[in-house]
Amino acid sequence: MLKELKALSRETLIYGLSTVMGRLLNFFLLPLYTHALSPADYGVVATLFSYLAFLNVLYGYGISFAFMRYYKTDEKLNGAEVFSTAFWSVLITSLFFSAFLFGKSVWISSLIQIPDRRLILISAGILAFDALALTPFARLRMNHRAGLYAGLKIVNIALNIVLSYIFLVTLKKGIEGVFWAGLISSVLTFILIFPFSWSELRIKFSGDIWMKLLRFGLPLLPAGLSAMMVQVIDRPILKFMTNDRTVGIYQANYRLGIFMMMVVNMFDSAWRPFFLQRAANPNSRSLFARILTYFVAGASIIFLGITFFIAYLVMPRVFGGKSLIPSAYWAGLSLVPVVTLGYLFDGIYINFLAPVTLAEKSEYVAYAAALGALVNVGTNLLWIPRWGMMGAAFATLAAYAAMAAFLFLLGRRLYPIPYEWKRLLHLSGLVAAILIAAKLLGVGVGEGHLGLRIFFLVSFPAGLCLTGFLNQEEKSAFKKMLGFFFLN
Repeated sequence: MLKELKALSRETLIYGLSTVMGRLLNFFLLPLYTHALSPADYGVVATLFSYLAFLNVLYGYGISFAFMRYYKTDEKLNGAEVFSTAFWSVLITSLFFSAFLFGKSVWISSLIQIPDRRLILISAGILAFDALALTPFARLRMNHRAGLYAGLKIVNIALNIVLSYIFLVTLKKGIEGVFWAGLISSVLTFILIFPFSWSELRIKFSGDIWMKLLRFGLPLLPAGLSAMMVQVIDRPILKFMTNDRTVGIYQANYRLGIFMMMVVNMFDSAWRPFFLQRAANPNSRSLFARILTYFVAGASIIFLGITFFIAYLVMPRVFGGKSLIPSAYWAGLSLVPVVTLGYLFDGIYINFLAPVTLAEKSEYVAYAAALGALVNVGTNLLWIPRWGMMGAAFATLAAYAAMAAFLFLLGRRLYPIPYEWKRLLHLSGLVAAILIAAKLLGVGVGEGHLGLRIFFLVSFPAGLCLTGFLNQEEKSAFKKMLGFFFLN
């Protein structure tokens, strides 16, 4: 058992680090896109990427998850036959879907207000090759090839960055260059991964296995679409209610929330195996409650740091004499703290996955995603006319908060955990007090008042130490780690 747990921990670490590394590499596309494209052109890119995110879910229709369910887990089924059936299924449907996009490219480009139909044609190729790689990547995971899986994912992103630079900076292809880079990197990634699956690919298609895959995979589709809607539906709605330039500014600043998103992703990678492995321990529920408290405390420091210092990352001309993003995009900096707070609530939602999962009611996760999608669409429609792109940012925050509240209310009934609400309110009150004080003293999202910004950021941990938040055990731990002798 110990050997198995070590293997699980190793794979969790590799997958978690690869996800974070991938998102960090992807972040490098932000300055590349914003310096090479106008806000209006970047808005077109952001909108079409949002549609591609939805279509990626449809192209996959849960087959890769179904494949993992039946590959080498059912003694009655041959692993190679399961893989082959899943692969050929995705190949046939991808050809069909992409042929439809090709044939209706003029109508689609007019419908979604994308000016160049060639972008639809290139996107059809991206979707097809990304879908074809899903099952081979799933096979690597099932065969415990975590290092190879992570390496190929990072290579895909690195290829996209290099090709984007060539098309945007060297060849100056503009919007179209972004999508050509995406297509070529998708094709090359599929070429790289295919040899690792060749040994099990057969020219054979089992109708019985295919029906098993569909029965397992298709019910996952609504949940996948709902989850994706929470993440990206705001861009198309914002485009239809404003303009491409607004979407471009929104997208650039939304991406600056990556710092909190990476923290949440790393926590997610470790949290799920953690609570599953420790559920049987006598003190597990108290442990899970304490972890939520610590997560909120740590995430609050990151939230305040981003709120007070994001402009010092974005505005200085330290990247080859250029700022991280051009001044044309700075009008949206005020939405970065809202987006960051949204990701914080996403992290709270991930904490609340434990009760419903341990109660074996994981179907409620799909209901939470559906609720989040409905809240996101409704609040976007309501708030964008009033507050523009800031309304879209608050809509995403509202969606994540609604999902977290929904899972908490269900989890309290299914698998009660004694969350430390007094301490959580203590944390929230301290954060609110710091933000109110900063507002009264004119410290907003921007440059200036550096001393006050440092003071407010330091006030949070100091406030926790001086207002009775820490218990004696935590004070002792802080003394050991940081030498905070004044905690007595």
